[in-house]
Amino acid sequence: MAATGPAPTAPHGSATAGLVFGFLGVLAFSFTLPLTRVAVAQLDPLFVGAGRAVVAGILAMIVLAVLRQRLPRGGQWLRLAVVGAGVIAGFPILTSFALQTVPAAHGAVVIGLLPAATAVVAVLRARERPSLRFWLASGLGVAAVIGFVALTAGGLSSLHPADLLLVCAVVLAAIGYGEGALLSRELGSWQTICWALIVALPVMVPLMLVGLGSGWPRADAPAWLAFAYLAGVSMFLGFFAWYRGLAIGPIARVSQIQLVQPVLTIVWATLLLGERLDLIVLVGALAVILCAATAVRARIR
Repeated sequence: MAATGPAPTAPHGSATAGLVFGFLGVLAFSFTLPLTRVAVAQLDPLFVGAGRAVVAGILAMIVLAVLRQRLPRGGQWLRLAVVGAGVIAGFPILTSFALQTVPAAHGAVVIGLLPAATAVVAVLRARERPSLRFWLASGLGVAAVIGFVALTAGGLSSLHPADLLLVCAVVLAAIGYGEGALLSRELGSWQTICWALIVALPVMVPLMLVGLGSGWPRADAPAWLAFAYLAGVSMFLGFFAWYRGLAIGPIARVSQIQLVQPVLTIVWATLLLGERLDLIVLVGALAVILCAATAVRARIR
């Protein structure tokens, strides 16, 4: 890959443009949990989590080579590794294992913690200053998620191990989102995810091989189609729009759009998987999306 291509410029756009790109990314991601559940029903979860990153990494190498993008410099490589650890390795692998035992709709509501976690990263890394109204709305969204988990698990003291995996996935993804948003202002949005995928390949390829176990897995067409979506859209194209939206920013505000993801995911889980639309799930999702609407409208300096 040549290092002589044009240097990307930081994205410019109105706050509305940032929200639009953010929503397109969220729409792409909203299919991730239901399709992960389809894939892990027949494929090893480690293969699903790592293999989709390997396929996306190969696509990234092709795109970067064809378009002759500049190589990252100095400390940008380490920051790309942070992005890779969060959104390429941590989140996909942990959610793949979690969704072996919990419904996609349940996982979607727990993942509702992600926007608030990303806002915290934005404050620490991007020095954004959300208003008190923003924090109140985000805090209520977090409380709604915690209440949902407590109700469905029979109390916080009896949390399912899958919930702990999902919470860890949220923390890692928030770090990857925040760092990736900042890098997108330097490298470009799609360039950031492409380089992060390539940096992660030396780790993800061995993990994929371990997930293969004794041989190539046998699965039907729906499982492989789900895997293809996870690799080509959830791990690749969806980040083009998501990181561009975050880069336009403010990061804390755009990240709150992801609070609509639980609702979209629950709809897809109902339509694609036939999961029962439980009243607790519906109320929890609506409470979270209401908080998201308030947070998005709040002032951020």
